[in-house]
Amino acid sequence: MQTINQDLANQAPVNTSLSIIPPLFQQVCVIGLGLIGASLAQAIRDNHLSKRLVAVDRHLPSIEEAIAQGLLDAGSAVLSDVVSGSDLIVIAVPVQAAQAVFSDIKAAMDNGQLATDCIITDVCSTKVNIIEAAQAVFTSLPVGLVPAHPIAGAENSGYHARRSNLFVNHSVIICELPTTRVSAINKLRQLWEAVGATVMPMAAAHHDSILAHTSHLPHLLAFNLVEQLASHNDNLDMFRYAAGGFRDFTRIAASDPKMWHDIFFANQSAIVSALDEYSVYLQDIRQLIIDKDSTALMGLLGRAQAARRHFGHMLASTPYTDTSAMSASYNITPSNTVIGTIAIPGDKSISHRSIMLGSLATGVTHVTGFLEGEDALATLQAFRDMGVTIEGPDKGRLTIHGVGMNGLKPSKTPLYMGNSGTSMRLLAGILAAQKFDSVLTGDTSLNKRPMERVASPLREMGAVIQSTGHNGTSPLSITGRDNVGKPLHGIDYDMPVASAQIKSCLLLAGLWAEGTTTVTQPEISRDHTERMLSAFGYPVTVDGNRISIEGGGTLTGGDIAVPADISSAAFFMVAAAISQGSELTLTQVGINPTRTGIIDILKLMNADITLSNETYVGGEPVADITIRSSNLVGIEIPEALVPLAIDEFPVLFIAASCAQGRTVLTGAKELRVKESDRIAVMADGLQTLGVDCTVTEDGLIIEGQGSNSQSDEVNNSQPVFGGGHIVSHHDHRIAMSFAVASLRASKQITIEGVETVNTSFPGFAELASQIGMNIEVNKGVDNSIDNA
Repeated sequence: MQTINQDLANQAPVNTSLSIIPPLFQQVCVIGLGLIGASLAQAIRDNHLSKRLVAVDRHLPSIEEAIAQGLLDAGSAVLSDVVSGSDLIVIAVPVQAAQAVFSDIKAAMDNGQLATDCIITDVCSTKVNIIEAAQAVFTSLPVGLVPAHPIAGAENSGYHARRSNLFVNHSVIICELPTTRVSAINKLRQLWEAVGATVMPMAAAHHDSILAHTSHLPHLLAFNLVEQLASHNDNLDMFRYAAGGFRDFTRIAASDPKMWHDIFFANQSAIVSALDEYSVYLQDIRQLIIDKDSTALMGLLGRAQAARRHFGHMLASTPYTDTSAMSASYNITPSNTVIGTIAIPGDKSISHRSIMLGSLATGVTHVTGFLEGEDALATLQAFRDMGVTIEGPDKGRLTIHGVGMNGLKPSKTPLYMGNSGTSMRLLAGILAAQKFDSVLTGDTSLNKRPMERVASPLREMGAVIQSTGHNGTSPLSITGRDNVGKPLHGIDYDMPVASAQIKSCLLLAGLWAEGTTTVTQPEISRDHTERMLSAFGYPVTVDGNRISIEGGGTLTGGDIAVPADISSAAFFMVAAAISQGSELTLTQVGINPTRTGIIDILKLMNADITLSNETYVGGEPVADITIRSSNLVGIEIPEALVPLAIDEFPVLFIAASCAQGRTVLTGAKELRVKESDRIAVMADGLQTLGVDCTVTEDGLIIEGQGSNSQSDEVNNSQPVFGGGHIVSHHDHRIAMSFAVASLRASKQITIEGVETVNTSFPGFAELASQIGMNIEVNKGVDNSIDNA
C-alpha cells in the first residue's frame, strides 16, 4: 500500500500556496476519513495548518481519491506505513475502535516512528471511554493526549460528505487532563480556532453526561420512534401521512447505525441515566393528559416552547427576539409628510409589571395589550424559568396563573434579561426577598450598565447581593434568605436621583420586608408600580414624593389592560410636529401624569397637540392624541419635567434641532447610563447630520435650525438635517429618533444597529412606512446560536 500511495502522491497536484504564518504542525495524521475526519483534514489543508497531511483508513478508495485530489500527501490502511514523523494524530474512528488505534500508536512510539510527547487527540462523541482506552494501553496517559469533541455534523456521512467549513461557528469541547502538557492543549486549541470553531474546556464525565442528554438521547429516541412506527401493521399509511414534525425529529435516525451502536454502549451509564429521567417526564406528561390538567400542561408546553429559543440567545448574549439575533440597519429616503390614525404598541413599563405582579398574585391574571417586545419577553421568560405558568403571548393577550407571594421556584440557570435594564433592576428587588439563590445576567450591552444603584439600597434592607467589576455591573448574584437566615427589613430611603426603576425595586422588595419600606424621591417619577400594586389589592401610601409600603400582604389576580406606550408614541408625535402638512392621531395612549413630560415639553415648544376621548383603562388614564405640523421654538427645558420625559429626550433632541432658536437641557445625567450614553451618542449623530450642539455634564445645548418666519403659517419644508451614516450603538431609541429626523433631511440617512428596536417597538418601521415615511430595513447575517 505504501508504494501505491507514493505513486499516487507523485501524480497529485503540487500545492504551491505560500502561507505567511508558519504552519502549526510538521505532519498531521488523521485516522479515519469519515465526515468528521475528512472535513478536519480538508480544513487543515485549506488553512495551511500542516506541512504534510497523511491519513489511515481501511477504505482504500477514499485514501486513493484523497491523494489524487491533493488533500493528502500519503495514506494507507496501516498506521505504521505513514505515521512516521507526525506531531499530531487525530483519531476519527468509532469509539469502540479507539483502543486498537491506541495500541497501534503505542507500537509506533516503541519503534521510534513517533515521539512519546506527540499530540494525540480524537473527535469521538464520548470521552471517559477514550481516556480509559488510552489508560489500558499506555498505563500512564501520554503527555500529549488531549481528548476533544467537535459539536458538528451533517445528514450525510463518509469521505464525500466532507466540508472544510463544517466546524465554523461550532463548539469544540476539549478535556484538559492534569497529565497533559499545557503546550499540547494550547496548540490543539489553536488548530480548532484556526478552522473556525469555538473551543471550551469541560471535564470528561461532565461532557458525557451533557451529551447523553443533548445528543445521544435524541438520536436514541429518533431511532426508536421510527422502529415503533415501522412495526405497526398500518406502517405504510403512517409514513405516507407523516407530517413535517415527524420528518424533522426523525431525520437523525438516518445516521450511521454502527456509530450510534458504539456510542450507546460506550456512554452506557450516562445514557441510561438520561433515559430514566426522560421516563419520569414522560410519565408526568402522560398523567397530565389523562387528568386533563390544562393549566399544568400549558405551563409545560409554554416553558418548553420559550426555552427552545431562549437558551440560544442567552448563551450567545444576544438580544431576545428572533430578529434581534440579526445585525440590521435602516436606509431612509427623506419624506415630508405623515398622515393617518394609528395604534401604538402596549406600554413596556406596564407590561413588565403585569407579568411580575400577576405571577406573584393569588389566582389568574388576564392581560390584554401586552407588548410583545424583547424586553417584556425577557421578563416573561424569567418568571417561566421560576415555575410560573403563563399562556401566550397571543396578539397581546396573556393568561398568568399566579403562584402567590411565596410560590416562585429557583431557576436552574441564570435568569437572562437580554437588553432590559427594567427587568434586571425590578427583579433584583423581588429576588432579594426569595428563599433561594439566583443570578441575573444580560446581553453584552446590559452587562455594562450600573446596577449598584439598586444593589446598594437593597443591601441596606439586608440583601446579600454581589455585582460584578469595579463599576458594579451585572451579572448579579443574589443569596437567598434561607442562606442568610433572616428576612429583609424595611428602610427609609432618600433616592439621590428620581428613578422609577430604583423606586420600584425597593417597593417590590418591601412586599416581603419586615416593617415599612419608604422611598422618598427628589422629583416625581413614573408611578406604574404604585398604581398596579393598588390594582392587585396591595395598599400603597403616597404622601407627595414619599411612597410607603408594609410588608407581608398579598396580591390578588385580576384583569390588566395595557394602554399604548407614550414613549413609543413620542416618535410619531415629533414626526408630525416637525414635518410639513402633517396630522397624526394616536389612539388610546397612556397619559399617566408621571409620563406626560413629552407632551408638556412639546407644548412649551409651541407644538399643536390635542387630547380627546380621555378615559381610564386598568387604573391608567388614556386618551387619543392628535398632533399637527408646528413652528417649534427652542426653550430651556424645566428640570422638573426631566424625570417625566427621561426616555423621550433622544427624539426631543430631533424636535429641538427643527425648532427656531436654542434649546437647553440640564439635570439629565440619567441619560448617560441608559442603553448608551444618550447625550453623547445623540450629539455625535446630530453633528454628523449638520446640527450644531454642545454636550454639557448633565445635558445638551442644541442650536435649532427651524424657520424664523413670524407668519402663523407652518413652514416645515426646509431641510434641517443633511444625510449621513448614523451609529446607534444598538440603542433602540437612538435608532428610532434618527429615523424621525429623515422627515427634515436633504439626503438619505443610514442608521446602523437598529435590531434592538424590537426591545420596545416591534413593527416600528412598518408603522412608520404606513403613515408616509420611507424606511427600508436591511438585515445582516444571523449571529444566533442554535443549541438544539
